[in-house]
Amino acid sequence: MSKAFTRETDAEDDEPEEPDALPANVKNYMTPAGHAALQQEFQQLERVERPKIVEVVAWAAGNGDRSENGDYIYGKKRLREIDRRLRYLIKRLENAEIVDPARQQSLEQVFFGATVTYIREDETEVTVTLVGLDEADAAAGKISWLSPIARALMKARAGDTVEVKTPAGREALEITEVRYVLLKEEK
Repeated sequence: MSKAFTRETDAEDDEPEEPDALPANVKNYMTPAGHAALQQEFQQLERVERPKIVEVVAWAAGNGDRSENGDYIYGKKRLREIDRRLRYLIKRLENAEIVDPARQQSLEQVFFGATVTYIREDETEVTVTLVGLDEADAAAGKISWLSPIARALMKARAGDTVEVKTPAGREALEITEVRYVLLKEEK
């Protein structure tokens, strides 16, 4: 049978959607800055990147044979990636519950949005901010409120010692400071 009459599936067509790492029945908490960053990414993809790629694909499709047309093949692949990310962002933004750390009532306890300084057993001091799942960036000291360390820190106060389960075993963390600061919007 001629190849022209068969449809070969592309591996890209079978790529799964972006994983929804939120456990069932858990709210998608987000800081105002994190929410704004996701909205900005959505706008950039929808209004700038996607129209450019659609234009390239339309031009490439008009050039004839699509099977060996790199612009067409790459463009279609990039469109699938953008559309997949847009669907993910829509879902995350629709289900977002924005929590402003600056409005926290119980300032002496650790809750979502808190910036916590603690001392590990090896005497190293670590400062982390508890943020939403989509905002987490360990290198910047922002950890997901669902992470094991954040869960261990929840509801603790300065002076408390909490235990966190790590791959190396249990570790005691001594909390030295709890504060709530307004997170700057990332550009």
